[in-house]
Parts: sequence; C-alpha cells; structure tokens
Amino acid sequence: MEAGPTLICRLRVNGDVRECAATPFTTLLEALRYGLGLIGSKQGCDKGDCGACTVLVDGEPVLACITLALACEGRQVRTVEGLADGARPHPLQDAFDITGGAQCGFCTPGMLMSAAALLERNANPSRDEISHALSGNLCRCTGYTKILDAVEMAARELRARPKTVTGERGART
Repeated sequence: MEAGPTLICRLRVNGDVRECAATPFTTLLEALRYGLGLIGSKQGCDKGDCGACTVLVDGEPVLACITLALACEGRQVRTVEGLADGARPHPLQDAFDITGGAQCGFCTPGMLMSAAALLERNANPSRDEISHALSGNLCRCTGYTKILDAVEMAARELRARPKTVTGERGART
C-alpha cells in the first residue's frame, strides 16, 4: 500500500497548536511521538488492544495507535504531558506514586488518561465504574488493585479541592 502524500497536520495538543508532517495513514500516536516528540503515550500493541497509547480527544479517551492524525485536526488532544499543572503533578499522578499503582510504568500514561477522563465527568465514581473506565487499559504488573486504589484516592483529592473554572491551559480559581 502506498503511503500517500505528505501533508502538514495541525494539532491542538495540550492547549498549543503544533504542526508535523503526516500522510493520510499516519496515526495520532506516530504524530505525537515521532512528529512532535511527545513520548509519554506508549507504543504497545499498535492494534488497539493494550491502551498504552490512550490520549484524550475532545475529552474522550481514544487509542492513538488506531486513530488517524489528520482526523484530529481542529480537535483538542490531551496527552499525559498535559496532565500536570506546570510543575505540580495531577492528583492522579501523585496517587499512582503513593499507592504503587505504577509498577514498570509502561501502561501508566494510558491508565492516567483514561482515569482523568472518568474523573472529569464523574467526581465520585464507584469501584465498578473505575474498573469499567479502565477496562481498555492492560497492566501486566500490578493486578489492578493498586491502580483502582490510586483512582479512588485521586477522586477524593479532587473532590476536596475548591471548585475551579477550567480554561484551555488548565484550571484557575
């Protein structure tokens, strides 16, 4: 199969408009990792099975390895690099560290992004709702208990914070 013409792909990633070269068959994962140097999203299975490449597109988790980059032009893409608030880790990142939810770390970026999407739409998810939200993300190290504990911990932390107004570059009070 022929790769097709090389085009300029304009993506809004973590609040900034970025450009990279892409063919009609370039995946979002390839554009992020190799075109833009955002290597947080992991290249695992390349067929949508493991969830290591999960990013948010318009707030919804997508598998970047099976999503075309050009299909994401004009949409909001958020990667694990955009999860923290500057130098301050997101509560999910802290909770994964505290609970030991990040073992080898390979699945962690995808888990974090799926969990972030859940907590943005449901501030008080049940354990079953967390399990369902993370069901597309595979981990071979933890047995999932510590990951579920981390999401519950982060949810409690986020609920305890003052309400904020969210802008393109993060939250402000």
